[in-house]
This record gives sequence, structure tokens and C-alpha cells, in this order.
Amino acid sequence: MRKFWVVAGAVIISLSLLAQPLVQAAYAVTYPSWTDVLNVRNNVTAKKKAIENLQAILAELTAKVDAAQAEAERLGAIFQEAQLAFDEAAYKADQLQAQADEAAKTATESRIRAGQFVSELARVGSINVSTSLLSNATGADDLLSRLGFASIIASQADGIYQVALQDENTAQSLTDQATVAKTIREELRIEAEAAFSAAQTAAEAAAAALQEQQDNQARLKAQLATLIENQVKTEAQYQEGLIVNGGSLGSDLPAGSISAQGWAKVSAGYISSGFGYRTHPIYGTVRFHAGVDLAPGCRAPIYAGFPGRVVYSGPNGTYGNYIRIDHGGGVTTGYAHIVDGGIGVSVGQNVSAGTRIALVGSTGASTGCHLHFEVRLNGVAVDPVPYLRDRGIRLG
Repeated sequence: MRKFWVVAGAVIISLSLLAQPLVQAAYAVTYPSWTDVLNVRNNVTAKKKAIENLQAILAELTAKVDAAQAEAERLGAIFQEAQLAFDEAAYKADQLQAQADEAAKTATESRIRAGQFVSELARVGSINVSTSLLSNATGADDLLSRLGFASIIASQADGIYQVALQDENTAQSLTDQATVAKTIREELRIEAEAAFSAAQTAAEAAAAALQEQQDNQARLKAQLATLIENQVKTEAQYQEGLIVNGGSLGSDLPAGSISAQGWAKVSAGYISSGFGYRTHPIYGTVRFHAGVDLAPGCRAPIYAGFPGRVVYSGPNGTYGNYIRIDHGGGVTTGYAHIVDGGIGVSVGQNVSAGTRIALVGSTGASTGCHLHFEVRLNGVAVDPVPYLRDRGIRLG
């Protein structure tokens, strides 16, 4: 049988790969078995080396988790800033397009009005006044009235033309601005998607590192205690001593909390901040708020709004701990400021409407426990309140 110090030494060599970038091919780590531990108990030299190796493995696991988490937080912050820039650009582009559409409507009305004036002038101007007076003396008063009206029209024609021209220029200017804004929006969308992909990969690596630590740390500490305290403890005894925590974050809401359209109320609490531009409560600057804030209290449950697949689960800059669910058809929902340790789903996991996915917290740029909830259509944030209201769910 291989000596424990050889096995543990190989583990240390493997774990030294942590110095490499986090985004890399997965490698297999061989952990010492209980047989390895028990075999070196009575050999002073071997036991000392085994203790050192176990301590080193535990330290490397912790370092791996810390490094992965730091990288996830770094890339998550970049993603969040890129997302915010895109959200603001998308909102501005939509506003400019709406203004351009309204200006185009006004310009069309102005052109019609100007055309009517020109038509009336042409109609009156084509009349032979002398002939009309001689042939229809009784209609002289009416003719003179029309000529007087034509004079008024003529005096106003230039002003009407100028207004029509101005309306046309305004419509074109706003259309040009909207086109530029859409180009900027598209560029920022590409940047946000790239940042999202990098942050998603880092978040997965951090989750994997944490899972590896959780899967092995308790056993390694028990093995270490066996050697340090010179206790005879077997794997079976260790397993018997494990405490399994009851409950999970995967339970479902009562059926009554899901609407006839299949959407669930994502959380309780009142709306503490609405959708759109606002003065940020921490930074004091006017920033775009891409969702609504619900205040149900610390550690209140957060539920998936609709069936879908988790595409992001991890740190996201000022959003703190964040989950995004893809519901298909270009619809996604986002859940931010989740309490540390309160994320209950992982990337790639499928959830149903009403599945409890997290717990409310105050991570990131937050002044108190609340849920920041978002709805996006093809990546563009929309107001969640009317969107869910149309699907049978009232927020707040």
C-alpha cells in the first residue's frame, strides 16, 4: 500500500496548481483514506509528516475557496457595472425612440396642415374675379369673403411652413439620436454579455471550490484529530457522527401563491423603491434602477417567479449575492442582495415557479435587508410591477 505521506504529498503538488488562473481544466485530487490515516498512527515520523500534509491540504482548500471567491467578486463587480451601463443605454434609447415617434407624428400633422393651406390658396387663386362678378353678381359677397380668407391664409403660410419644417427637423434629429443610442446600446449589450459569461464562470468555480471544501474539510479535520489526539476512529464512526441539517432551500410555495398564468409572488414585503431613475441611497447620485425593491425582512424566503434554469448564482458587484433565472423566450428574472450563505440554487439547475431559491439579505450596496427583483425581456429591464400584475401577481 502506498504510504500516506506519498499520497498527501501528491495532493499538495496537485493543489499547487491554484497559482494558475481559476478558469482552467478540472484536475483530480486524491485525498487520504481512513486506512492511510490509521496505518501511520504508530509511526512517529510518518504520523508527523501526515499531520503536516493534512494541515497543508486544509490550508490549500481554504486558500482555493478564498481565491475563487475573490475572483468571482472581482468579475461580478465588472459584470454588474457593465449591466448597469447597458440598462441605462437601453432605457435612453427607448425614450429617444418614443420621442422620435411622437415627433414624426407631429411632423406628419404639420405637413398635412401646410398642404391644406397650399391647396386652399391654389383653389382661390385660380378664380377669375372679373368673370365671377359679372356672371354671378349675387355671389359677390361670398367671393370677396373667400378672397379675404385667402389673404389671411397667405399671410400665415410662411409661418405654417416654418413650423412644418421645424417639426420635420426635430423628428429627424430625434431619430438620428435614437439610432446612435441604439448603436451604443448594442455595443454595451455585447460588453455586458461578455462580462456576464466571465462572471458566471468565476461564480461556478467559486461554488465548486466551496463545495469541494465542504465535502472534504470535516473528514480531513476528523482524520487530523485522529492523528493529533491519537484516537482510534474509523470511517464508520465518523459517518455516524455526522449531523445532517434539516430543511432545504428547495421547498415549494403553497399552490395559492402561484397565479393562473403560472407566475409566483417572488417575496413578501412592501415596495421600498420603484423602477426607473432615482437618487441612489448610498452614492447620492442619480442612477437607473433596473428593478423594484421589496422589503420583507432579513432572511425572508425568495421564490422563483416562473419555471426556468438558473444561469447565474454568485457575487455581482453592488448587487451582492445574485441569482438570475432564464425562463425561455427571452424572459429572465434577477434576485439581488441575497444574504451570505443564503443562495440555495446553482448554475444549470432547473426550478419551478414558487421554488424557494434564496434568503433576503443586505449584501452589496444596500442600506438594509431587501430583495432587488428584476424582469428582463431579451436582456432589457422592464418594470416588474405591471409585468407581474398582467400575470396575476401583485408585488408589494
